[in-house]
Order: sequence, then C-alpha cells, then structure tokens
Amino acid sequence: MGEDDRSLLAYLRERGVSRRTFLKFCGAITATLALPASYAPRVAAALSAAPRIPVVWLEGQDCAGNTEGFLRASHPTVAELVFDTISVNYHETIMAPAGRAAEKSLSDTVAAYPGQYIAIVEGAVPVAEGGTYCLIGGRTFRSIVEEVCNNALLTITVGSCAFDGGLPAANGGPTGATGVSSIVPRAKVVNLPGCPMNVQNLTATIVHYLTFGSLPATDSLGRPYFAYGQLVHDQCERRAHFDAGEYVQAWGDEGSRKGWCLYKMGCKGPETFANCPTVRFNDRTSWPVKAGHGCVGCTMPRFWDQMSPFYRRLSNPPGFAVDVTADQIGLGLVGVVTALSVAHGTISYVRGRSADGHEPEGELEAAVLVEAGPPAAEPVTSPPDPAGSEEGS
Repeated sequence: MGEDDRSLLAYLRERGVSRRTFLKFCGAITATLALPASYAPRVAAALSAAPRIPVVWLEGQDCAGNTEGFLRASHPTVAELVFDTISVNYHETIMAPAGRAAEKSLSDTVAAYPGQYIAIVEGAVPVAEGGTYCLIGGRTFRSIVEEVCNNALLTITVGSCAFDGGLPAANGGPTGATGVSSIVPRAKVVNLPGCPMNVQNLTATIVHYLTFGSLPATDSLGRPYFAYGQLVHDQCERRAHFDAGEYVQAWGDEGSRKGWCLYKMGCKGPETFANCPTVRFNDRTSWPVKAGHGCVGCTMPRFWDQMSPFYRRLSNPPGFAVDVTADQIGLGLVGVVTALSVAHGTISYVRGRSADGHEPEGELEAAVLVEAGPPAAEPVTSPPDPAGSEEGS
C-alpha cells in the first residue's frame, strides 16, 4: 500500500493523537458544518478510512494572509492538516524545494493525480496586459490556474482576493484582477471569502467532501451556507446592545469600554454574511467585533469598494431592496442553512450507505463528544434606526 493510500486515522495514531481527541475534532467540525450532532459518527467513520488527498496550493496577487491563517490553525493544528488530513504537494510559502524543483513538484502532482487532487487558490488572478502582473516560473498565474483547476478534483478559493479579486480589483487597480471562478467557469469551485478566510471553514469544507463525497451546499456566489448563510449581525454577542439602543459613539467612550454595539462606528455586520461570531479566530478566542473593531464586510462581493468608508455607516445595504431589513434577511436564512446542509449531507450519505450496505460503527456513535451548534436566532422586533437620530450619519 502506498503512503498516500494509508488512512487518516492510522497517521493520527502513529503521531499519538488519541481516539478521544479525534472524536472531539469530528464533533467540532460537525457543528461548524451546521449539521445535527447525530452526524458526528458519520464524519468520524468517513475520516477514519479517508486516504490522504494531494493538495496544490497556489498563490497569486495576495498578501499571504490566508497562508498565515493556515499556519496558525488549530482544531486540527497545521501539523495534522499537512501530515494527516491532506498531503500538501505544492505550496510556495512552506515547501522545501525552490525554483525549478518547486515547479517540478507542481507539474508532477498534476500529471500523476489527474482529477484526484484538491486545488486551493489564494490571491487574485490578474488578466490585464496578458496577465504579466503575476508571473511564476516564467508563466502567468492565469495559465497556471487554468491548468491546475481545470484538472483538479475540486477547487477551493481562500480569501477575498481569490473570491472576486479583493483589494487588487478595487477601483483604480491597474492589473485587471479577478476571482478564480471567472477564469475557470467549468471547474468545480467553492469560495471561502474573508480577509483572511477562517481556516476552520477550510477544514470543514474538506471534511464535508471526505464524508459525503460532495461539496457543501452553496449560495449563488459559491459560498457554503454553513459558513455564509447567516448575517454577522444575528450572531453577534453585541446584538443585545443593538436591540437596546446602546451604541459606541466614539472610540474609547463609555460605550466602547462596556462593549456596546459598534453600528454607529461603521460596523457592517447587518449587511455581511459570515460565521465569524461563532467560529472566531485564534483557537476560537476572538474575532474583530469582540476585540472592539467593527466588521468591514470582507466576505461580501467587492467589499473594498462597496463597504467603504469602513468607519461610516452605509445608508443602504448593497444588494438588498431598501425596504428589506437585516432582521428579515437573517431570520429567513436561519432555517435554510441547516435544512440545506442536512439534506445535502443525507442524500450523499444514503448513496454511500446503499453502496457498502452497512451503517457506520456504533462504537463511534457511542463515543462521540459533541457540543450543540449555534442556536437559531430568536425573532426580534426591528429596533429604532439609530442613523435617523444621529446628525450627519
């Protein structure tokens, strides 16, 4: 049996990862995917036998923020991701080879595993001037993306730049930057926007594929509902202050010290779809709003242009009718996220079960330790619009 054919669980055991830790991880990922806790045993069973999948990680016009987030990942740690869940065959930042040897790693993987590797793309794809604004090994980044993604099992874009061009595509940018989906429209692509994306969502997307043999259900922009199906506003720990009309009026004021709502300071949470409040960053420690900075809407299309100025409240949420409130949008999607995730996962699971003729091991189901996923938002009445009571807002 080849090295890449060995199961994930075998690798974990060799590295001292206990069964209990593995099951906790499966439970946490199940919650991230917005699946019922009863799905955790199925995730565990699938991962226990999952082979290591080759991964090609490309970087174009970017700041490497998503790579930095990946390197600081936990649940699992980056070592578990690199050495156990996936096999990163090419990644400019962390790979040992350089120059021609590095590019050989890329070409060898594409040739040896056609339609069997995962492509992860970070950074925008410049197309102006024939794509000469980003050359790697003498090739345009566009040509590399076309070759790698069109021959991949699936493609995951990480970060806002790979999603739709991000900062390089902001008004005035000279490079003609665009997102990956527009370059390879026929490829199987899932988008994980954010500046940076949350590595927990990347892990969950890969785990979903390993478990159900398909990508998670996505919206019209290719973003998974489990991660981008609810408004930040409806999940925020400062939401109660919004409902009570308690707002930070100036940086460092009493409301700021008490953790009041940042709506008047330009927070874009009422217009932004993401699971940042529940998944958080840095080992689930915090996220921008908890740390005292408003959401800038980095998971939304063209956020550099559409969401700025970042410290001034937008009068009308972009992309929505003016008579539709943030509450109506958020509450309407709460049930949709779980329903789509469950239906999508169940169909794939039933197909797999019919093929092998048996249920996952009962032992796993009995041992799994899970926490309940985030509760559905409760109906709320629309609060008075603070913008109407603040001069100049």
